[in-house]
Amino acid sequence: MKIISKNIYKIRVGLLLFLITLALFSILFLSHLIHSIPKRAASQIDKVSRTSSGLPVRLLIPAINVNADIQYVGVTANGAMEVPNNIVDVGWFKLGSRPGEIGSAVISGHLDGKNGEAGVFANLDKLKTGEKIYIKDSKGTLQAFVVKESRIFNPGYVDKIFSKNDSAHLNLITCDGVWNKAQNSYSKRLVVFADITQ
Repeated sequence: MKIISKNIYKIRVGLLLFLITLALFSILFLSHLIHSIPKRAASQIDKVSRTSSGLPVRLLIPAINVNADIQYVGVTANGAMEVPNNIVDVGWFKLGSRPGEIGSAVISGHLDGKNGEAGVFANLDKLKTGEKIYIKDSKGTLQAFVVKESRIFNPGYVDKIFSKNDSAHLNLITCDGVWNKAQNSYSKRLVVFADITQ
């Protein structure tokens, strides 16, 4: 009887030690799994934000208080890039690159309205090198671009703003210079060049 009791006791102790070891292993495994989920989720968000191919829907430039809807524009009958149909929205050139894709995505906005009221890009000339521009797309992804430089162009500047294909660029355009009443247009264009952040 004593031998059987000792054997049952040893079996119970062994079983108890096994269950304690199994419980500790399970706790450690679950702890590792729980802590690794946020890291994996964050890396997936990073990948999505760099590879998203959604259509652009909103332009945000905190430094100059721009938070504008994006219209999709093409070309006019005489071959010029169309502009937004109001002074509060901006226009993405839909025949070119999407923001975030390789190439030069181009977005235009008005400097002012017919009665001199401030347009969405009234303060575009105040943007400084290193400041951020954000594009929100139709998938909810926010992509960041950093301003590299601003330049003023005479008519005929098209190649400089549409032709770079070495990385993902974003170029913002608005009017500048002197108003020409006969041509119903300003004499120059201000272009802000920005690159996607890595």
